[in-house]
Amino acid sequence: MRSLNAFHLNGLRAVETVARRGSLLAAAEELGVSPSAVSQQIQRTERQLGRTLFERTRNGLVPTEFGSLFTMRLSSGFRELAQAVTLADRDTANTLVVSVAPAFASKWLLARLSRHFALHPGVLLRIDASVQLADLDRSDVDIAVRLGKGSWPGVRAELLLEQEIFPVCAPSVAATLKTVEDLATAWSIDDESSMITWDSWFEAAGVAPVAMQQGATFTDPLLCLESVIAGHGVMLAWQLLAADALADGRLVAPFGVRAASGLGYWLVTSPNRPENIKVRNFKKWIRAEIAETMEQFGSGGSPARLSPP
Repeated sequence: MRSLNAFHLNGLRAVETVARRGSLLAAAEELGVSPSAVSQQIQRTERQLGRTLFERTRNGLVPTEFGSLFTMRLSSGFRELAQAVTLADRDTANTLVVSVAPAFASKWLLARLSRHFALHPGVLLRIDASVQLADLDRSDVDIAVRLGKGSWPGVRAELLLEQEIFPVCAPSVAATLKTVEDLATAWSIDDESSMITWDSWFEAAGVAPVAMQQGATFTDPLLCLESVIAGHGVMLAWQLLAADALADGRLVAPFGVRAASGLGYWLVTSPNRPENIKVRNFKKWIRAEIAETMEQFGSGGSPARLSPP
């Protein structure tokens, strides 16, 4: 039986990370070293084992049959180590780390966090605002709020709110839009990375698609929203992105028709980690806040769902 003391931990980490991330480059970025250093660690570990862990192909490193079994066990072991270290870290014992997209954090979540502080004064919230999907098994993120279809592999996903899409614009622009056909004279403000399209909204409105004037495009929905608030044109928005600006009058939803987007906001946690009281309380709190927002949304925060014109 081989002794664990005969193996370098860095080598085992390199092997596991390459197998999980799928490439030397991705593993090097996660480990904070060069790809050549990762490659050397893998070769050293293979020599120590006397077994080949990866096949070298044109497309990179591919785990052998033995390598797949070996790295699966390594992944499980490193998860246990990470959780043990977290338990020993007194500074994180009362910290709840929430991963959210910047748009969700800025336009909806931040304005409501004080109520979470009041309900749970002993919990320190740390908001990890990023468009990258957090690795819930290998990071300190306790819970994520993600926008999508809820079909991410290897996670536990609970629907928070289905998203509906609808045009929004500044009141000055809305004054020029008497009918949907008037959109032909409006400037379209677009998010280059958007997962929603105008076609589904035109279908819900019961009208043929209208060719709009091409306005500015952005790589971030936050910038789209600010551009629209400034009166630059019209954009497709969804409830939690535009709710507060609709409620205070900075934005108007001129046509009163919402369309299903096929997307939703989801509460996402790791199925491999037990949900502690901090996570359960956060879920309960955010669901209550969503319910309050949607009550306002349907009774003045924006036009209610109307029949197509």
